[in-house]
This record gives sequence, C-alpha cells and structure tokens, in this order.
Amino acid sequence: MSKKVLIVDDNENNLMLERDLLEVAGFEVWTAENAASGMALAWKEKPDVIIMDIRLSDMRGSAAAVMLRQDERTKETPIVFVTASVLAEGKAEIEPITNSGFIGKPINTRTFADEIRGYLRHD
Repeated sequence: MSKKVLIVDDNENNLMLERDLLEVAGFEVWTAENAASGMALAWKEKPDVIIMDIRLSDMRGSAAAVMLRQDERTKETPIVFVTASVLAEGKAEIEPITNSGFIGKPINTRTFADEIRGYLRHD
C-alpha cells in the first residue's frame, strides 16, 4: 500500500516538482496551495506525512503546523518543512513543533523522496 503525502506550497513550480518526484517514487500525493486548504485536506485524508512551506499566502506554515498539532487527527503526523528559510531564525520558528523536520530549498531531486521516506513512521 502506498504512503500518503500532502504537500502544502503556494509556489506552483515547487508544488509540481515535489508532487512529481514523490509520485514517481510510489507515493499517493495530495496538494494544497495555502494553509487553510492544506489543513482541511490533512484532516480529511489523514496523510502519513505533511510537507509544508514556511511562507504561505494565508499564514505561516509554522502557525498551520501548530493548529495541526492541536487536532487529534493530525497531532502525530510528521511535518516536514521544505523552505528556503535556512537561517537560524527560520529553524527556531519550527524547532518547538514536535515530530517535524526540515529540508532546505532548493531540494535535491535525487534524494528528496528518500528524505521524505525517512520521516515516515514504520508501524
């Protein structure tokens, strides 16, 4: 059974690239272009991992992650922030969010799917 991934990014090029890389690697992928639709999809589809940009059009990805952590349906779902905000301040913003990780942009297209696979729970 394929693992389900939700990608939340307001940059269409990033969204398509990440989706294509993960679909080729065998993931079932949903996408959202803002935090509100991403959270709604996460609660409905219960993905195995959520990939989220920090800078979204409607709110910070870190704020959306906090809201996801407060809901029973997504409180344990790994969240991987894929962002160009690699400065200490960007990392400090996501540090308090439990069960989360960080991949800097630009992503490495050769290793991206394996990096995401590393965040999956192995039940």
